[in-house]
Amino acid sequence: MNKIFLLSVLMSFFFIRCEKVIDIEVPSIEPKLIIDASFEVLFDQTPVTSNNSVKLRLSADYFDDTIPVVTDATVFLTNLSDNSIISFTDENTDGDYKSVDSFTPLDGVAYELTVIHNNEIYKAKATKIKSSKITSIVQGEKTLFSGEEVELKISFKDDEAMKNHYLINVDRYNYLPIEDRYFNGSDYNFSYFYEDENIEFPKTIDIKLSGITQEYFTYFRILIGQSGQNAGGPFQSAPSSLLGNIINTTNEANFPLGYFHISETDTFKIELVE
Repeated sequence: MNKIFLLSVLMSFFFIRCEKVIDIEVPSIEPKLIIDASFEVLFDQTPVTSNNSVKLRLSADYFDDTIPVVTDATVFLTNLSDNSIISFTDENTDGDYKSVDSFTPLDGVAYELTVIHNNEIYKAKATKIKSSKITSIVQGEKTLFSGEEVELKISFKDDEAMKNHYLINVDRYNYLPIEDRYFNGSDYNFSYFYEDENIEFPKTIDIKLSGITQEYFTYFRILIGQSGQNAGGPFQSAPSSLLGNIINTTNEANFPLGYFHISETDTFKIELVE
């Protein structure tokens, strides 16, 4: 018994003496421009309106607490059917650029985004992608692992005429990309389990269903896998150099991060109860 006790003491002493603080140097990389250009055409509203926003940030080192905003860029959109220009401005100097005049992207029209920053020109093209309307969303009674999740039973009807990809956004920053591979043209019903550790009932949340391209669907799945959910939006941090559809036409090597897309978006509001 004494030998076992002595051995335990010696092992504890050994590990305490061997404990050493190691400073890990994380290499700093040159900041890259992050462009989150998300246009939502709210086609379920009368009249139809559009949320047009271009968020500009700079990538930061892994352990940095803040992400720098870009407030000195020139941002505009070109309607490629008639070469008309839609200008954007950052009125609040927070890196979020809004269109100077209200406009709604048209069906079948390609738009070119141009961002000029530090004498370099970034460009991307997008056309509005159709979406389906949400049929219904009701609160269910099931939970998952913690028992604190709220079940949302979501239903919508897929358009059989085309191959569709969707992005569901629950309460701002809970994303779920979906493709209609297994339910083309059908009524699609599924459960989404919403979790908020600080939730206070009753709580009203917004849910969005947006149509997206197959390329953006693939991009978003990878992005969510790298950055996770509930991080202030998928483009708030850049865990790796995941290339989007925006190119630097001035200096190809200094490529940006982010994506430009235009989505038809249906919205639904639901009050959650305990």
